Amino acid sequence: MWFWLLAFLGFYFLFRWYWYRQILQNLTDKYVFITGCDSGFGNLLARQLDEQGLRVLAACLTQRGIEQLKEATSQRLQTIILDVTDSENVAAAASWVKQQVGDRGLWGLVNNAGIASPMAPNGWLTKNDFCKILNVNLVGMIDVTLSLLPLIRKAKGRIVNVSSVFGRISFVGGGYNISKYGVEAFSDSLRRELCSFGVKVCIIEPGAFKTPITDLKYIEETIQQIWSCLPEEIKESYGQASYDNYLKNQHRTLNARSSKLTLVTDCMEHALTAVHPHTRYSAGWDAKLFYLPFSYLPTSVADFLSLMQ
Repeated sequence: MWFWLLAFLGFYFLFRWYWYRQILQNLTDKYVFITGCDSGFGNLLARQLDEQGLRVLAACLTQRGIEQLKEATSQRLQTIILDVTDSENVAAAASWVKQQVGDRGLWGLVNNAGIASPMAPNGWLTKNDFCKILNVNLVGMIDVTLSLLPLIRKAKGRIVNVSSVFGRISFVGGGYNISKYGVEAFSDSLRRELCSFGVKVCIIEPGAFKTPITDLKYIEETIQQIWSCLPEEIKESYGQASYDNYLKNQHRTLNARSSKLTLVTDCMEHALTAVHPHTRYSAGWDAKLFYLPFSYLPTSVADFLSLMQ
């Protein structure tokens, strides 16, 4: 009995390993459009895919980002300035992509552009603070996706949306968690909608990594600025201890960030190049061993543990 059970499990994991290791052929004929390539995951992925021979179309927010990326890549890689919050800019970028890919369509779209600040307790923030993040991480991502959808359907390609472990659990206030929950919802509905077109939609859920958007100094300065601008009534209501504790928790979380960004970009690459990509990718040991298991706890238990921090 136990022998056959172990044999079955061994066969299952061997088959699973083989199934997900199969890579597509003719990758050099495929175009991939990536947003947020100035730095971090987007920049590394653009260089990584360029080395693999794919035709990378990299969108950067700044001219400096474009220049630095071009210095590190081949002449195959093409760049464009893109602010995902500007609908006219998004439409122009979509037209540019169409010119680049021609009749073959767009194989891959990686929605990577994102910001994390302002991040603070909800009661310290304004509507504009929430909108600043939502407009980039969620609304901008949706705008880019809808603009390029006809090209992706034509190629029966892939959409890779960068979410976060904080798209499953909310430890902090502000728009970041909300935006990532939205990314998860949009991706799920899009995956089911596009299945009949042969398009696959994958979600990347990284843990904490050292990228410019999680720069500790910048986030602490932002929190300090938000606190200093609050009315005295709100400061007194929350108390100085609440502010100090919030800063301490952020400092502890951000100090645990991983610097191995390839854990994330390897997931992105697999989602774009594997014959059978995963629906979701959890990147980082903190995501696999803490955040995702935490998200499956009963709400009362999760709330209790959160309050103990």
